[in-house]
Amino acid sequence: MFASRTTLTVACLVASVFGATYQQTDSHQGSGFLKSFTHQAIADPTHGRVNYVDQATALAQNLTYYSGDHFVIRADDKTVLSPSGPGRNSVRLQSNKQYTTHVTVTWPALWEVGADWPNQGEIDVLEGVNDQAPNQSTLHTSSGCTMPASRSQTGTSTGNNCDVAATNNAGCGVQAPSANSYGPAFNNAGGGWYAMERTSSFIKVWFWSRNDGSVPSDVKNGATSINTDNWGTPYAYFPSQSCDLNAHFGAHNIIINLTLCGDWAGAVFDADGCPGDCATYVNNNPSAFTNAYFDIQWLKIYG
Repeated sequence: MFASRTTLTVACLVASVFGATYQQTDSHQGSGFLKSFTHQAIADPTHGRVNYVDQATALAQNLTYYSGDHFVIRADDKTVLSPSGPGRNSVRLQSNKQYTTHVTVTWPALWEVGADWPNQGEIDVLEGVNDQAPNQSTLHTSSGCTMPASRSQTGTSTGNNCDVAATNNAGCGVQAPSANSYGPAFNNAGGGWYAMERTSSFIKVWFWSRNDGSVPSDVKNGATSINTDNWGTPYAYFPSQSCDLNAHFGAHNIIINLTLCGDWAGAVFDADGCPGDCATYVNNNPSAFTNAYFDIQWLKIYG
């Protein structure tokens, strides 16, 4: 249904002809997000009990704000909702720029998607529901994209067919090996870094907790030049062996959003031991969402 957030450091890296070495092309911090992202006041595509608001409303209600180099988005935690009215006010951001081959270091979610879904693909970097750990990174595609059962990754595959039609939109996911990659343990550790590298040959995802001694220095410091060859084995590895990535993934916008209930979280609400039904809980318990937020230190793009 929701998850709380402390500090999340994010970077996005655009692949180039220089192999695994990339140079920084964009950097967003604090108020810069208001210029580089658009607040999408749209109906939630995942059918959540939310009401995505525009930038003016988000700023006026303190659902979007910045402090120094930090940028925060959150859900309303004050209003008791009418069952027949709109959902809880929340925020969905879409990057103004689109990216093709690239690396990213970062339902609440951070993900990216093409304009023609699912034909241009979707990559979920950070995604989860309620307090369920660990994080899961997932590809969603049209037909004809599968992953090998055995591949070089530290995480655990939840499925190898990325076709949304064949998997009821589950796609091909990989769970991170560490419990502190999502939920309360993630928050208690002070957040961390996620990284996603997309090329025409593979998609990789890494995670480092904030106090992890193995965090690469270029990730930790937001360096102007990074080398993904030095980042070790990713927890999620999606090779092009049985999936033409160029054919299944187009130009993507980066999405950062907080949704409540909906297709995934609503379906597992009872199984997680939550009382009643998801929509009623969201309507009647605004204070439950005080800790439902993203705190992003920076977003960097490399090419």
